[in-house]
Amino acid sequence: MHIVGNILVALVAALHVYFLVLEMFLWTRPYGLKTFGNTLQKAQDSAVLAANQGLYNGFLAAGLIWGLLHAAPAFAFQLKVFFLLCVIAAGLYGAYSVSRKILFVQAVPAAIALIVVWLG
Repeated sequence: MHIVGNILVALVAALHVYFLVLEMFLWTRPYGLKTFGNTLQKAQDSAVLAANQGLYNGFLAAGLIWGLLHAAPAFAFQLKVFFLLCVIAAGLYGAYSVSRKILFVQAVPAAIALIVVWLG
């Protein structure tokens, strides 16, 4: 169960690295426009905000990776739980304020990972 939990944490971290790339580097590119359903004008107008949001997603990924790599098992567990809870909170707020899709793309995977980590 411990290995499965770490795999799920790694997948959530990878998702957040992907979000970072989308929001910081691809926001105004065709792939980013299609992914978020934006017009070029809307994307250009919000690019700075999207980049900031991408940076925060990078911090979430970094915290999860830190939890995966930390040598002390008890502290690694605390890091993973804390950062998964942060991802869940961000996903819940995003689902409330932006799109319900964020619930399923961000919060649900983190919640599943949290349950498995906790059980492991």
